[in-house]
Amino acid sequence: MLFSSITFLYYFLPAVLVIYYLAPAKVKNLILFLASFVFYLWGEPKYSVLLLFSVTAGYMGGRCIEYQRQKKCVCAADPADRSGKYKGGHDRLVVGIFTAMTLGLLVFFKYMDFLADSVNRILGTHVPMVQIALPVGISFYTFQIISYYVDVYRGEVAAEHNFVDFAAYVTMFPQLIAGPIVCYEEIEEQLSSRKISARKLGNGAMLFIVGLAKKVILANTMGEIFEQITSTATSNLTVLMAWLGCITYAFQIYFDFSGYSDMAIGLGRMFGFEFRKNFDIPYVSKSVTEFWRRWHISLSSWFREYVYIPLGGNRVTISRNILNLMIVWALTG
Repeated sequence: MLFSSITFLYYFLPAVLVIYYLAPAKVKNLILFLASFVFYLWGEPKYSVLLLFSVTAGYMGGRCIEYQRQKKCVCAADPADRSGKYKGGHDRLVVGIFTAMTLGLLVFFKYMDFLADSVNRILGTHVPMVQIALPVGISFYTFQIISYYVDVYRGEVAAEHNFVDFAAYVTMFPQLIAGPIVCYEEIEEQLSSRKISARKLGNGAMLFIVGLAKKVILANTMGEIFEQITSTATSNLTVLMAWLGCITYAFQIYFDFSGYSDMAIGLGRMFGFEFRKNFDIPYVSKSVTEFWRRWHISLSSWFREYVYIPLGGNRVTISRNILNLMIVWALTG
C-alpha cells in the first residue's frame, strides 16, 4: 500500500485516524501497531510473519541484553542510577548473537542471489539461486532493531518491557517502508507520553500534502519524461534529449525521496510523533561530504553512530581511518 494510493488516502488513513483519536491514550500504541501490521499485510502478506518474528526477536533481545548487563553492572549508590561501570561478559555474546540473527535475515533475503551469482561468475560454479522477493522495508526495521540492541548494550536506553510499545516502534507504518530510520532513543519518551492535538494534526497533514505533491506531481511526471527518453532508440536520441533525460532523472529521484520523507514526517506528526529531518536540499551542497550529510540523513547518521565511530572513526592512524571509511561506504552501498 503506497502513501499516494487511493486505498491509503481515502480509506486506510482516515479510518485509522478516527479510531486512533477516539481511543483512550493507553491503547493508542496498540491501535498503531495493529494498523501498521494491516498496512504491511496489505502489500506483503507472505512476509508479515517475518516482520512479527523480527519484532519478537528484537523485544527478547533487548530484554536479554539488559538482563546480562545488569548482572555485570557495578551498581551505584542510587539503585536507580544506570551509570555504573560496565565490565562486559555474556552481554557482548548476547548482543552479538541477536545482532547476527537480525542482520542474517537481511543478508539472506537481500543478498543471497547476489552472492551466489558472484561466486558462480568468479569460480565458474553452479550455486543455485534462491530467487525470492525482497521483503519491503526489511532494511529499515533491521537497522532500527540493531540500533536498539546497541543502545541497550551501551546503557543509553532501558530495554522496553511492553511488547506492544516496542512493536509499535518497529512497525510504525509512517516510516516502515521508506524511512527515516528512527532510533529507539529518539522516540522512547514519545511512546509512553506524546502530545496529540488538532494543531499538530493540521501541521502534519499539511506536510504530508506537500510531500504527496512532490511525489505525484513532480517525481512521477519527471519519471514519465525520463522513461520516454530512455525508450527512444539511440540513433534517434539528440544531445538535447540526452541532457533532458539526465535532468529529469536527477529531479525524479530528488522529489521522490524528498516527497516520501515529508510524508513520513507528516504522518508521524499526525499521530503525535516527531521524527528527525531526513532530507535537507542536498542539491545545493558545496561538497560531496555536505551532499552525503543532506541526503538520507538518518542513514548516514546510523552508519556514523553504529559503524564508523565503533571502528575508531578518525581517532586512529590515517591508514586505519581510510579502512574505516571504506568499510562504511561498502556497507552503505
